[in-house]
Amino acid sequence: MTTILVTGGTGTLGRPVVERLRAESHDVRVLSRRSQPYAVDLREGTGLDAAMAGVDVIVHCASSPRGGDERAARHLIEAARRAGVGHLVYISIVGVDRVPLGYYRTKLAVERLIEESGLGWTVLRTTQFHDLVLQVLESSAKLPVMLLPSGVSDQPVEVGEVADRLAQLAAAPPAGRVEDMGGPEVRTFPDLARAYLRASGKRRPLVPVRLAGKTYRAFRAGGHLAPERAVGKGTFEEFLAARASGGASHK
Repeated sequence: MTTILVTGGTGTLGRPVVERLRAESHDVRVLSRRSQPYAVDLREGTGLDAAMAGVDVIVHCASSPRGGDERAARHLIEAARRAGVGHLVYISIVGVDRVPLGYYRTKLAVERLIEESGLGWTVLRTTQFHDLVLQVLESSAKLPVMLLPSGVSDQPVEVGEVADRLAQLAAAPPAGRVEDMGGPEVRTFPDLARAYLRASGKRRPLVPVRLAGKTYRAFRAGGHLAPERAVGKGTFEEFLAARASGGASHK
């Protein structure tokens, strides 16, 4: 039986990863800031050695757009070296090397730390989860009109499918940078917004907004998309329908 530690194991992605690994009879440790007995703040690093003792594989899902990911990764890598962990699996984002968004740059920096760590490693990049696209649209719909970035598309992927892939990678030998994973369709934001409005029963005029800057240009150019790796199955409409029926989108 393999002992696998999942960072961010109570989060949107971490929770279904833990479910998949436990269903496959792995010994899974959930590491988050509040989950006992492995309540660890990765940015501080205290308690990591105890959590890491006897661990074979780490699946690193913990991340925060508010910062601290590089510091957390350094602490995690140092503890993994001390514990003799054989494999570190990291979830990243398609386009971190093409879109100059601050959070993307941080994810790329963490990738490089892992690649240079001396540990066995695997990195999977995916497109955005359905959940994040929904959050963006819900926020926009709070206004009388929905302001949408002009000329930008997205390729949302079902988080449960990403969890399946991470569980597979965690159970396999280190593979380095594996092929990207994208959702089944590249969709314009107005198209996604109309799907959201139909599902929610709301009515809002859609107003395209042209933004300035390198990051916006990179998004318009599709730097965050992987149309050649549209391997996901679940569509945005299916995700919305599952939510409306009370089903868990990651199952």
